[in-house]
Amino acid sequence: MTDSNYIKIFTGEVMEVQKIILELEKQDIIPVVREQTDSGLLPIFGMSNSLLKQIYVHKDEHEKAMLILKNLNLELP
Repeated sequence: MTDSNYIKIFTGEVMEVQKIILELEKQDIIPVVREQTDSGLLPIFGMSNSLLKQIYVHKDEHEKAMLILKNLNLELP
């Protein structure tokens, strides 16, 4: 998401991401969620980091989203 209007606010496991999404949506913030994969390592180790997700929000909602993360006591990027 380089050169876009979206800013990454969190990378973590599925359960944490789902919790954050619910809280963001309660505040009318619609996040974009992407999987973080290390496809180059897949043949070597036989598994990927597909359990890790990244949450992005529109730059206009970034400050509000960061306050929500802070209230959830999650580690910020």
